[in-house]
Amino acid sequence: MIGKFFAAGVLLLSSAASAETPLERGAYLVNAVAACGNCHTPFGPNGPDMSKDLSGRLVIKEEAFDAFAPNITQDKKTGIGAWTDEQIIKAVREGVRPDGSIIGPPMPIALYRGLSDTDVKAMVAYLRTVKPVENAMPKSVYRIPLPPSYGPPVGHVPDVPAGVTVEYGAYLAGPVAHCVECHSTPGPMGPDWKNALGAGGMKFEGPWGISVAPNLTPHEDGIRDLTDAQVAKIITAGIRPDGSQMFPPMGFGFYAHMKPDDLSAIIKYLRSIPALPDPK
Repeated sequence: MIGKFFAAGVLLLSSAASAETPLERGAYLVNAVAACGNCHTPFGPNGPDMSKDLSGRLVIKEEAFDAFAPNITQDKKTGIGAWTDEQIIKAVREGVRPDGSIIGPPMPIALYRGLSDTDVKAMVAYLRTVKPVENAMPKSVYRIPLPPSYGPPVGHVPDVPAGVTVEYGAYLAGPVAHCVECHSTPGPMGPDWKNALGAGGMKFEGPWGISVAPNLTPHEDGIRDLTDAQVAKIITAGIRPDGSQMFPPMGFGFYAHMKPDDLSAIIKYLRSIPALPDPK
């Protein structure tokens, strides 16, 4: 009997020790899976300038638009320090700023609409702890029409149970890490999730030259012949099986901090999607 009580006590203590607070969950999502700093942290001469973490930078300058990721630190003048939690959540999930203006690409609002209530609140809880950095960013300039909205107001979004499952992997690779945003073939209205989910082909131009998002589907052009360990190394270290290094904007510096089970769930999901060849 004593042994049973002891075992139960150890189990309870273990569960309590492993429980995540909202702040811890938010820090993990912002700094690892969602990789917010991949767009919102400015660059210095040696890479991301962490002294100005999340204070904004120019992300894309191309024919269609000049996109500046805004300052999302707690600075009240140039950041989001004066916004309410509800205003931040609406900006993230609905793409609507407090002044009513629409947030344009590359912010993946169509995917962020699927962030669970629990997770988006946890992310806001973490952002409230980010040190304020005064860094005024220019407004993005769009030479394409922006939608009047990304859909109706987001209602309740339930949690997806965590685990090494296709369902949780789809949640992480979609609404959270937005893998399918960059790795789906572009269509006339943006990434073609319906016909080319994960098939790659999107081009990114920067100081490194031009990088092309690879195929993530279980096709021979994608990850079919790669082991889970090889796929994990690509995601977390940016190193291909032949030893070559991937270029930005792949956020492997952030994904390196992903939990092993979360990484496994994403890979499990990628192996479940339709196998598609590289776009021609």
